[in-house]
Amino acid sequence: MTGAQLIARTLQGYGVTHVFFVEAVLRKTLVELEALGVKRVSAHAEKAAVYMADGYARVSRRPGVVMCQSIGASNLAAGLKDPFLACSPVISLTGRKPPLARYRNAYQEIPHLSMFDAVTKYNVACDDLQQMPFLLSQAFREATSGTPGPAHIDVLGALGEVTDKTEAAVEARWEDAFRQYPPFRPAPEPERVQTATRLLAQAQRPVIVAGGGATASGAGPEVVALAEALSLPVATSLNGKGCIPGNHPLSLGVVGSYSAWCANQIVHQADLVLFVGSHTGDQVTNGWTIPASGTPVIQIDIEPTELGRSYPNAVALCGDAKVTLGVLIEALAGAAKKEAWAAQARQTVAAWDAEIEPLCSSDAVPIKVERLCRELTRHLPPDAVLVADTGWSGIWTGTMVYLNHPGQTYLRAAGSLGWSFPAALGAKCGAPQRPVVCFSGDGAFYYHLGELETAVRCGINTVTVINNNSCFGQCVRGVQTAYGSQPGNAEEIYRFAPVDFAGLARSMGCLGIKVERPQDIAPALKEALTAQRPAVIEVITDPASQAPDPWTPKA
Repeated sequence: MTGAQLIARTLQGYGVTHVFFVEAVLRKTLVELEALGVKRVSAHAEKAAVYMADGYARVSRRPGVVMCQSIGASNLAAGLKDPFLACSPVISLTGRKPPLARYRNAYQEIPHLSMFDAVTKYNVACDDLQQMPFLLSQAFREATSGTPGPAHIDVLGALGEVTDKTEAAVEARWEDAFRQYPPFRPAPEPERVQTATRLLAQAQRPVIVAGGGATASGAGPEVVALAEALSLPVATSLNGKGCIPGNHPLSLGVVGSYSAWCANQIVHQADLVLFVGSHTGDQVTNGWTIPASGTPVIQIDIEPTELGRSYPNAVALCGDAKVTLGVLIEALAGAAKKEAWAAQARQTVAAWDAEIEPLCSSDAVPIKVERLCRELTRHLPPDAVLVADTGWSGIWTGTMVYLNHPGQTYLRAAGSLGWSFPAALGAKCGAPQRPVVCFSGDGAFYYHLGELETAVRCGINTVTVINNNSCFGQCVRGVQTAYGSQPGNAEEIYRFAPVDFAGLARSMGCLGIKVERPQDIAPALKEALTAQRPAVIEVITDPASQAPDPWTPKA
């Protein structure tokens, strides 16, 4: 069979329903994919295509596939930084010119393979079609196993045309276990479970911190069950948001640097922290200050090299989050509940809620972002996917949009501004029956607004809420501090010219709604969610609105 037939049949065998790409690449493969019923989404930029594959992978828990030609490979590699940081299984295919063109100043060509080393788990070049069955299978195996992450295969031909057209005695092969993640669910050693059980039972103020690994494992029900069994307060990382409903009496909210202060305070007061699928990086720990140094830690992770990376473990449990929590729940049956500690946590959360309530219910114009978040909480459908950008979009949605239904999903940028809109398009492809709502600032939306045309052309009906304050709001204080008393034009750095995003959306075939009064947010959301076409809601917000700063313990 040809390379095109091999790649197409293999992708279909692994359950891939969409591929995201920038023309021109693997054209014969794209023809074969159409014949097999795999949908092809042609994007306007390589990074946007990567973000679409990322959103698809995270919501469907299946690998996302992205492709581009040689000249776009460096752009694609840059885009892979976000799925790499988010532990998302994105498989990328890029072209490169044949060996005879190397070292001869070939047009549009540089050696780009090494660019993928830092942003993939698996990075290989296919020099012969007979390698492809093994390399493709390994890419899916690597992308989904252990901690998920991106994989990359460099094929022959600037457009992949050599691999596309070559014929060889090869057969498409796939393994059903690696069609989704996690492919395997290992359990921890029983003696370690016994130690963890004893520590949890003895602790007076234990807390659960659920991370992206809990989300990837689908361990939300087990997080809630363990919390309820022992009355344990639960904080989450941004990637873990949604593991416990936001209105659950044991929910603390998001902890770390993009956080509600109530979560930081309670986790800092804990005498034992159970990390579930969390990398314990500087964001979830607010610069490794929460929990406090010396606090005993139990860590659950499927990847053994993560255990104890940032905090020495009192006990390390190497295993799948869902399975490991199930074992702990069984082992802790009948253990005493921490009712007094849970009550203290509820009081702290209630104080946070009371503090933000005047802003969340404000009728002020321009609209307070807190009020926008309140309306999103109220009107997100119970099966919605909320996709948030980085920076203040992550803080606003992480702290003030409450996912109160177990069927809701939260996806957030792992760091790349502009990620959310194309990621939302990919998420809609991965979950076509679910409402997908993107939350983006205007600064982030500028990055990939051209993908509105992609959404219209491909019938990807998402709702995009633009928090439009006509500036990089997160940067204002920093720029003003840099100026101090020195004269100059500080606004030149962070202020934008006025743009009619709703009108722009309408000109591209979308539903476009501009909202300038708080009472108009709910009707706009209702109209957009039932529009049967891509929708943009441009909300004019107060530039003075400040996302909450994290609570940080005194040195």
